[in-house]
Amino acid sequence: MDISRNGKHVGRVIGLWRYPVKSMGGEALTEVDVSWHGLIGDRRWAFIRNGATLSGFPWLTLRERGDMSHYHPSFVEPARPDKSPLVVRTPASGILDIGDPALAEELYPSGVRLIKQDRGVFDTFPLSLITTRTIARLAETVGTQLDVRRFRPNILVEATDEVDFPEDAWVGCVLRVGATRIRVDKRDGRCVVITIDPETAKRNPAILRAVASDRQGCLGVYGSTVEPGSIALNDPVLIESPA
Repeated sequence: MDISRNGKHVGRVIGLWRYPVKSMGGEALTEVDVSWHGLIGDRRWAFIRNGATLSGFPWLTLRERGDMSHYHPSFVEPARPDKSPLVVRTPASGILDIGDPALAEELYPSGVRLIKQDRGVFDTFPLSLITTRTIARLAETVGTQLDVRRFRPNILVEATDEVDFPEDAWVGCVLRVGATRIRVDKRDGRCVVITIDPETAKRNPAILRAVASDRQGCLGVYGSTVEPGSIALNDPVLIESPA
């Protein structure tokens, strides 16, 4: 057992993503600061469908527009994402400001409005994590390679333990990831979004069926910040203590 003064070593970070606009494409990062509200700049903007504000899920997402991940947001000042203007590279119109009405019209002609929340627009918890072993095991089940981007994690971990779905055992624990401490709160309940190929936007319902039948509908884990800090690629992941 590999144990340092900070806990048991269980893996290393091999992928980091931030999603400035809910359901749009993610930014692949080499390092990122983490606040009490998740990765700085993560899911701070979202579009709400007209007439859906009283529904339980009013957001415009990949459910309604399967190619929404082909829209790529980026910060004009990457070093200061919490203060920077945001632009979006679109498949049709080039680069538009996030608030440009032409972007809203292109995304959803039936009508949407943009909101910004400094605390983030999250479905459940502000951080999501998945391991390479979990993705590989699911790929074996469905018989096809799976792009990690369809699962939209913030953190991809290469786990040291050669067991299936290793992150399930981390629920209820505190992880030290780089200079950040994260509580693993619960397993990540999945929806139709994971059936959508991020490149082609084609749907494969067998993926969600497998997760529903074999994994109680869950894949990966959600977490929240215990101590803000930073995370970088190749940072070690350690189980520090029970929550």
